[in-house]
Amino acid sequence: MILQRALPYDVMTSRPLPGIAPLGDDPWFLVDEAYAPQMAERLHLMASRRDDVIATAEPDPANLSKMMDAVLDHLPKGFARKGDQVICPDRRTVNIGTLGQIVQNDICLMEKRGDEHVLTGAVLCFPASWRLREKIGHPLTHIHIPVKTYTDDIARRVQRLFNGVRPGMPIWRFNALWYDDPSLYQPRAESEPRPLTEAGKTPYLRTERQVLWRLPDSDAVLFTIHTFVLARSDVPGAADDAQPPARSAE
Repeated sequence: MILQRALPYDVMTSRPLPGIAPLGDDPWFLVDEAYAPQMAERLHLMASRRDDVIATAEPDPANLSKMMDAVLDHLPKGFARKGDQVICPDRRTVNIGTLGQIVQNDICLMEKRGDEHVLTGAVLCFPASWRLREKIGHPLTHIHIPVKTYTDDIARRVQRLFNGVRPGMPIWRFNALWYDDPSLYQPRAESEPRPLTEAGKTPYLRTERQVLWRLPDSDAVLFTIHTFVLARSDVPGAADDAQPPARSAE
């Protein structure tokens, strides 16, 4: 089990969907207490299940280059330091898989094709009940199948958000879901949605800090996911008989 003991936000405060707020001066990427074991799990998955956790659908090479620069330029202060030198890969050889070996986050490249943003590249080691192979190359509306709370109205609002994200002005949201299984790698087919758990009884909270970052001079948006899994006893306000936080779109 790979668990955190604390969260950088209050999951017990519900927000109306899609629950977006400006990131402001908060860091894009975090390094938390689970960094080492999560990164070990990421490396294992990329070695043993590479075709399941890394995928592309003809992304624009210019956007790929901008994506690499954006991530490497926003690594946390003091990240991967050896003496006074920051250790990071040669930008000419970096790819999506390489980024997956640096930060805890899963990284999704969403490019504007027609009227919608489409998932054209991703490293997704910690899926929360979805499969990358079923979503790659598809727009936002398809990606959220079979999430029941993702209504047509929510879909339109989310697409407007993707259209409206400005370079240098990232936005973020979180979801909060109770799981029986604390495993980080939990792929699930669209035809087999995750069964709902019993309120107040489920032992683990899984929550994702999701950041939307617009690439410069582009319609493309990076959607990054930092996954936290906590035991119920470590979630402030989640007593044994407490209702789970308001279910947000996964």
